[in-house]
Amino acid sequence: MHELSIVMEVVKQVKKLAEEHNVTKVQSVTVEVGEVSGVVKEYFLDAFNWMKQRNELMKDCELNYITIEAISYCEDCKKTYQTTRYAKECPYCHSTRTYLVSGKDFMIKEIKVI
Repeated sequence: MHELSIVMEVVKQVKKLAEEHNVTKVQSVTVEVGEVSGVVKEYFLDAFNWMKQRNELMKDCELNYITIEAISYCEDCKKTYQTTRYAKECPYCHSTRTYLVSGKDFMIKEIKVI
């Protein structure tokens, strides 16, 4: 379960920023997670809830999990489409000359503090 290591890195980054800005409580953390990033939402949420209980700074922290849709681009017909629905083949021209333009990333978008 690599979600735990991702959560550990999120907590590490939040703690670092909190120390830099003399923050004593984190109210919420918002993450944006691509739907083809490989992160399993339920595992991530469980790992986050487990980790926050072990950290006084984030004990009451709320997690906002935003899923970013996977979109691919077809080099032949120049159209975009939902990747998870059609995979690597373009649904318009059936070309396989496609590439992912969004939906693979993971980012801490916002941290709210008290």
